[in-house]
Amino acid sequence: MTATDSLPAAPAAAARPPARGGWFTPLLRRLHFFAGLLVGPFILVAAVSGALYAVSPTIERVMYAHELTATSDDAGVTLAAQIQAAQAYLGDGSTPVAVRPAPEAGAMTRVMFADESLPESTTRAIFVDPATTEIRGDLPVYGTSGALPLRHWISDLHRSLHLGDAGRWYSELAASWLGIVALAGLGLWVGRFVRSRRGRRDLLRPNRRHTGYRRLSGWHSAVGIWVVLGAVFLSATGITWSTFAGAHVSDLRAAVGEGTPALTTSLEGGGSGGEHAGHGHAASSPTGEADPATFDAVLEVAQGLNVNSGDVEIKPPAAAGKAWVVQEIHRSFPTEVDAVAIDGSSMQVTDRVDFADYPLLAKLSRWGIDLHSGTMFGLANQLVLFALAVGIAALVVLGYAMWWKRRPTRGLATAPARGVLGGAPWWGIAAVIAVAVAVGLFLPLVGYTLAAFVVLDVLVGWRARRAAASERGGAAAR
Repeated sequence: MTATDSLPAAPAAAARPPARGGWFTPLLRRLHFFAGLLVGPFILVAAVSGALYAVSPTIERVMYAHELTATSDDAGVTLAAQIQAAQAYLGDGSTPVAVRPAPEAGAMTRVMFADESLPESTTRAIFVDPATTEIRGDLPVYGTSGALPLRHWISDLHRSLHLGDAGRWYSELAASWLGIVALAGLGLWVGRFVRSRRGRRDLLRPNRRHTGYRRLSGWHSAVGIWVVLGAVFLSATGITWSTFAGAHVSDLRAAVGEGTPALTTSLEGGGSGGEHAGHGHAASSPTGEADPATFDAVLEVAQGLNVNSGDVEIKPPAAAGKAWVVQEIHRSFPTEVDAVAIDGSSMQVTDRVDFADYPLLAKLSRWGIDLHSGTMFGLANQLVLFALAVGIAALVVLGYAMWWKRRPTRGLATAPARGVLGGAPWWGIAAVIAVAVAVGLFLPLVGYTLAAFVVLDVLVGWRARRAAASERGGAAAR
């Protein structure tokens, strides 16, 4: 990171020559210090909101138990009857935009309708008891996750602070810098571990006999080494959702042929049938319209092909000339997100996508997102994420406490030395510049803030040099 050679130092601190032990460790120290100091608040907010988001699926199940739990474990009535009950409840002739059948005994069916009063990607879900067609809830739900209001509120807090698209810059900034700060801290920890012989155990768990700054530093080092891999994972997976860096990730995956396969829903040139046509059991519902009976018919076709999990979403055609879509939405292990497109008039399968055929990077992206969201391994996944988020928040607080503890009586804490690249070989300087440029291009918000740090430090260094020259001139005059 070329900017770390000249990140802002305290006004009172004059430039000092680099340490004799080399240039790379001081560079890491300067990077870790200033990135943590200046970006720490964003990481802290992301960690605290992330800890809350990690356990939100469990909170949701408790808070909305009435809407999510059926009155019995009976097999239930047809989807058509459940959809008709939801339509009767609304009484306005609305057609569902999607239906999620009860995934298991004792669960509820969600019949989802468009509602212009709701935000983008949000639908109005009517919760129908599949055993009795009783309406047990009427709530907005968000996106593919199907998050209910509380979890969606927490998710939006974590993602954008409820500030819309502009608010997403905060989370991208935090995600982008988190991995860099964590890796720089890991480099410093490894250096201390190699140099230290008697105190290596203290780097893995804090020494309770230490006090003051050493105690804070011990806790910071020990907590850091236990959460560093998780922090890098959260950074990497968080970037895939971001606005600017996320687009670069998608472009890179597409360039190497590792993008997520898309289901083709256009019926132009399709509908010829072939080996999947009808499956010999759906001809009783020859209609492409979103009438209740067709939901049962297309689900039966999909179940005979590649849909074999209970977590399913059925979508009627979004427009004329489009197919019905039946897609698995099972995000816990083992991942099941197979999808099939069906011509509702002929019940012929026009396209299918199977998770088993995803490219490797597409699978890793799916698993990474589900792990980051806490859905891959259920409650255990959520508890690990909660502990990890608390650990990251603790590191930020400990870092600020260390900075405050080391401050002089007046002014700010002494920053790591400026000019550490002055003693680096030419290849070291070239490598730092190349890495900084590459990271800045791939992670734009890192590049922008890094450039801002450089400008700020140049100004601070110039001011410090002028102040020192003025003092020398005054002393000479005296």
